[in-house]
Amino acid sequence: MRTSHTRRRFLQSAGAGAAASLAGVGPFDRGTAARAQQSENSHKTASFGLGLASYTTRKFSLDDTLAMTRRVGLDYVCFKSFHLALDAPPDEIAATVEKVKAAGLILYGGGVITMRNEDEVNQAFDYAKTAGMTTIVGVPAPDVLKRVDEKVRQYDIRVAIHNHGPGDKIYPTPESAYVRIKNLDPRIGLCIDIGHTARIGADPIEDAERFADRLHDVHIKDVSAASAEGRTIEIGRGVIDIPKFLRTLIAIRYSGIASFEYEKDPDDPLPGLAESVGYVRGALAAIG
Repeated sequence: MRTSHTRRRFLQSAGAGAAASLAGVGPFDRGTAARAQQSENSHKTASFGLGLASYTTRKFSLDDTLAMTRRVGLDYVCFKSFHLALDAPPDEIAATVEKVKAAGLILYGGGVITMRNEDEVNQAFDYAKTAGMTTIVGVPAPDVLKRVDEKVRQYDIRVAIHNHGPGDKIYPTPESAYVRIKNLDPRIGLCIDIGHTARIGADPIEDAERFADRLHDVHIKDVSAASAEGRTIEIGRGVIDIPKFLRTLIAIRYSGIASFEYEKDPDDPLPGLAESVGYVRGALAAIG
């Protein structure tokens, strides 16, 4: 009976979260009745924010991306180059930043950004600085990590190395990145993609605990199988224990952003994204 009651409570909370996400709640409408449904307890216990990794909306314009981010009630956005080109001139970057602010959102990062040589490292940091980003979600080649370390100290911008799972020859797992950067500036850390981590057979929950001191960003998603064949699926329908992962983030006092990277349905991502955001909000409410 206790298990049944707990499950019923969680499903009720998840349903409320999904309803709020689909209702078009604005990200800063904290005084509205809809925002009140998103569990005051989760705000007390969770020190991290929820955002969008804009690879989710890679087939959509900047304006559409901002509208969808607002529609599902997220506060933060991390732009892939589809929505703000790495070589964009300063005036274009400034105009885009103003558009993000006008939408009531916070542009906290850019990525995933590949850095294969010193010029690409310099470009990534100049881009992030001009846009006022605090985090670069990147894939720096091992032989440019020294330069990345120098730029982090110069710009005070964090770098979160993203693991890409099976097929990634350099950073397939969070651990493969951690061992390369553990002696560098602590602002160089990890973006744990929990889907790719599960797909290669590692445990994203365990890795979040092991590497908590270097966890700077999270790509939150679910996958259909914990194998190379696994594919992104709506959160809550896959194999990752999302409530346990969220409890882990709370336990380690993670204070960055958990960004939804919903790779499924690129032509129509909004329904699956909204379902995923609703599930996470419901899980946080149940945890609270």
